[in-house]
Amino acid sequence: MAKTKKTPFELHEKEYFVEDLNESQTILLQHIGDLERKTKQLLFNLDQLNVGKKAFADKLYIDLIKEE
Repeated sequence: MAKTKKTPFELHEKEYFVEDLNESQTILLQHIGDLERKTKQLLFNLDQLNVGKKAFADKLYIDLIKEE
């Protein structure tokens, strides 16, 4: 009979396995994963907003110096 490979994850520099978690621990791990995804998406959106803001500020500056 072949052994099934366990899915590792690291927490506080220690390795654990998803398959060894109880139901409550599994839910907590899912929350952590979801929050990591949301954080990455928010940082991506923040980058877009900052670039957009800079583009508008640059356009305003160009318009203002044309009038000088």
